[in-house]
Amino acid sequence: MQKCCFLLGMILLCLASCSLSGDRAAPASEYAPVATIKDIMDSMVDPSADFVWNSVGVEITAEGTVERAPKTDEEWKEERRRVILLVEAANLLISPERKVAKPGEKAENPEIALAPEEMETMIKETRKTFLRLAKEFQTTGIDLLAATDKRDLEAISRLGAELDTRCENCHKTYWYPKDPVFKNDPKETDKDK
Repeated sequence: MQKCCFLLGMILLCLASCSLSGDRAAPASEYAPVATIKDIMDSMVDPSADFVWNSVGVEITAEGTVERAPKTDEEWKEERRRVILLVEAANLLISPERKVAKPGEKAENPEIALAPEEMETMIKETRKTFLRLAKEFQTTGIDLLAATDKRDLEAISRLGAELDTRCENCHKTYWYPKDPVFKNDPKETDKDK
């Protein structure tokens, strides 16, 4: 009986001390985003996508036709590295609490591009759409990775064009929706849902 009373007393003491300590600190986030979406685009997505787009193709010059494609094992490794960056960049872009840009950064062309604050608000309001577009980009990247592993030049070329479409789908929704070239379908977003 004394053991039960002692244990009950200890439990009550612990509970009382917990309630006296006030609000508890919220658990730390699993994520610690440092880079902004703009940083990720500038350092990972843009250079890697440009590399992939320029790595495979045919160029007709005054000197003749030039075919571009990875040839050596090292060139194929670099192709794969760039595609991996694209695939994983999608995960980084959608991580919670990721800012669009650093405070004070402005749109390069405010006549057609949204300000970073507007983009951030729109991403929060249409989070499902943003996640869907990022997933579509990543899925194309995964397919591109499989084509790279198979060294399938035709598939790499086709998927490179699809990757460009995936990029534009997101850009015309969140970056430059005011561009008269693009008319967004209101059904494409999940705002007000």
